[in-house]
Amino acid sequence: MVMPLDTVFAALGDPTRRSILAMLLEDDMAVTDVAEPFEMSLAAISKHLGVLTAAGLISQEKRGRVKWCKLEPDAMREASIWMQSFGQFEAVNLDDFERFLAVELDDHASEPAED
Repeated sequence: MVMPLDTVFAALGDPTRRSILAMLLEDDMAVTDVAEPFEMSLAAISKHLGVLTAAGLISQEKRGRVKWCKLEPDAMREASIWMQSFGQFEAVNLDDFERFLAVELDDHASEPAED
């Protein structure tokens, strides 16, 4: 299921949710283990997990009495493709560009004027 980019980027816009995703890169985790490093309630973490789940970035499943979270890396594919489209342009080094212009302007200034 492909999620709209707005939903994915909204989910990625929060640093807590990005930290959770980074943690889940290592392995699946129980919700209580996800919550452990954060100084917030389990209910607050559950809300973050709900946002990530709604965006398709993670899945949650109950195994016995424990709810587990799993990263769904394919959910970021569309966002990644969109962001990569901006990578086709190299950043301009303004110092190099300024030196280039100075050389070009000097070369043109020293050329004889055409009549």
